[in-house]
Amino acid sequence: DDPGHLPRALTATAPQLALRDGTLHTPHLTRLDLSEHLPEDEPGAPGAWRQDGTVLITGGAGALGSLVARHLAATHGVRHLLLIGRRGGDTPGAEQLRSALGQSGAQVTFARCDVTDREALAEVLADVPEDRPLTAVVHAAGVLADATITSLTPEAVDAVLAPKVNAATHLDELTRDSDLDAFVLFSSVAGLLGTPGQGNYAAANAWLDALAAHRRALGLPGQALAWGLWADTGETDDTGKPDGPGGMGAALGEADVARWARTGIAPLTPALGLASLDAALRTGIPNIVPARLDLPALRAPAGSGDVPFILRDFITRPVRRAAASAATSGISTLTAGPAGLDEPALHAELLGLVRAEAARVLGHDSAGAIDPDQDFKALGFDSLTAVELRNRVNAAAGARLAPTVVFNHPTPAALARHLRDELLGTSPASVPGTRPASLSTANVDDPVVVVGMACRYPGGVASPEGLWDLVRSGGEGISEFPGDRG
Repeated sequence: DDPGHLPRALTATAPQLALRDGTLHTPHLTRLDLSEHLPEDEPGAPGAWRQDGTVLITGGAGALGSLVARHLAATHGVRHLLLIGRRGGDTPGAEQLRSALGQSGAQVTFARCDVTDREALAEVLADVPEDRPLTAVVHAAGVLADATITSLTPEAVDAVLAPKVNAATHLDELTRDSDLDAFVLFSSVAGLLGTPGQGNYAAANAWLDALAAHRRALGLPGQALAWGLWADTGETDDTGKPDGPGGMGAALGEADVARWARTGIAPLTPALGLASLDAALRTGIPNIVPARLDLPALRAPAGSGDVPFILRDFITRPVRRAAASAATSGISTLTAGPAGLDEPALHAELLGLVRAEAARVLGHDSAGAIDPDQDFKALGFDSLTAVELRNRVNAAAGARLAPTVVFNHPTPAALARHLRDELLGTSPASVPGTRPASLSTANVDDPVVVVGMACRYPGGVASPEGLWDLVRSGGEGISEFPGDRG
């Protein structure tokens, strides 16, 4: 009711605000003091696992599910495990898992069940023996279908939301009358940070976070663990090669892993991940982020304003001030400098900058790995890394390049020439009365830009990648870019 809240909200630098009991709150993560949470002493305490009950794990024969199953049997003495998955006991590695669990003294039941099918799940739960009733649920199932927002299809959204959201809903509703000690949802930090190319995955995990809080508000057990990146969770053979299921992180390429590293999120080893699981469950807190932060890496991008707002407590200087300082530094270095450089020398400077930033985006050790005349796509760029390169070049040079600049200037040398023209004021965009033949954007100052939002692609193209291929082919059949007709 206080009219002063609106002006304060409009002038706040936080991207999100919540008004509770007359006070404005901003989101942030803080380090959890585990010394306040002692190990469990008896059944029913947070983190305790009853040995006479059944623990249900969705995705139980998958990478994380099997890892958790082995841990519960070997470390916590759980004796009855119900592992649910689409392929049940036919999942590769299931028999090896059964054998390993048996050696730890646990009995395992594999159930072939699509957890998005409520009736099928209800049948599986009805078959749990009365002498070892259901006492805990661990929902570890999940699917990835990464794509930029403009490339997301309804099918890609459903494929990711169904095994997370629908399955959790069914588990919640069907176990309300069960005497559960734990209801654990494997969420992801993607729901908090909004990782590039994972709009569907971020939404699904944010919903899991909300479900855990809702259950706790109802007096029911519920925890959502918003995991950071896991290292490869699969087994290895004698040569060190993967010999078993790998987690979702196992599907990441070098550029994807490098992108995660720049956010300050380091991979969790299986041992550290399982220790984090135990620690999180002992707290009983409904929403926890078990993630390994690389603080030097997290603080490194502070100059370009790339640190997520929610992690601001882990850096030493305000993001916006650092971003402004970096932009000013870039302008003074590269726009005040051309007076002392001829165009070839300036081009060489800028080409070095572009190659260096391209190497960082792709995770290379040096700019020497970047061929100045090779197509960006051949170098390993996709639509996500292209936008990241544009953002980094903008921050380093104090420039205002359009989000489609890597599509329109598809080699490092071409991008450097365009950047030179922008800084010297000789590009079409810098000359009054002219307009560039490139896709328009409403605000090129945003640090994160969705490429092609509300654009109609030419030549039957349906995605940014398809547009890239069309541009590389010479744009045959394109008379103009349709950005202004959106």
